[in-house]
Amino acid sequence: MSKIALITGASRGLGAALAEQLALRGWHVIALARTTGGLESLDDRVRAHGLPGAGSLTLAPMDVTNDDAMRHLAGSIASRWGGLGFWAHTAIHATALAPASSVDMKDLDKSIATNLRATSHLITLIEPLLRTGKGTALIPDDPFPGSANSAAYGASKAGQIALARAWAQETARIGPKVVIAAANPMPTALRARFHPGEDRSPLADPKAEALRLLDLALDPALA
Repeated sequence: MSKIALITGASRGLGAALAEQLALRGWHVIALARTTGGLESLDDRVRAHGLPGAGSLTLAPMDVTNDDAMRHLAGSIASRWGGLGFWAHTAIHATALAPASSVDMKDLDKSIATNLRATSHLITLIEPLLRTGKGTALIPDDPFPGSANSAAYGASKAGQIALARAWAQETARIGPKVVIAAANPMPTALRARFHPGEDRSPLADPKAEALRLLDLALDPALA
């Protein structure tokens, strides 16, 4: 397996934790997100560890809904590294809470564009890279869809997971390996949107969840 990883949605939360832990374990991580400041903070944290044998980061401030940018990214990965050993797709759009009868159509369109359409386009582009690198894809699940006032997010996230499950069945024999797994509740900005005022002290540490999911997805020797 190639030790080149792509994390889409790497500027904060689970994506940032996955990128950091992979880099500290000697992977070269392509960290993609819209927020340049978040990516730079991730890079600072990795450098601050100063661990011998640590990997490195390539920061990619891009929007996953930009088809041209994603095609360019996939082509650049292919030409520079040949393939990918790991892809985690944590980029997500969560709209404001609203009942199903009051969903804003612009919010719904953005949720579908980010959570469903971009995922489908990325699978098309990244599957060949993962196959070449004998790699694994991780698509985080979320038990939240279907809860009250989460209609736009929930519908688009449920569609994303349906897409990922189909992909996992289609590639079960020929690769790449596709892992769909839910992180335990973490004190992320996404969760805060759906649970305002929640006591965050009992929530799981993103670093611990990143390590758990990496152990689940990857060969222990590489995780």
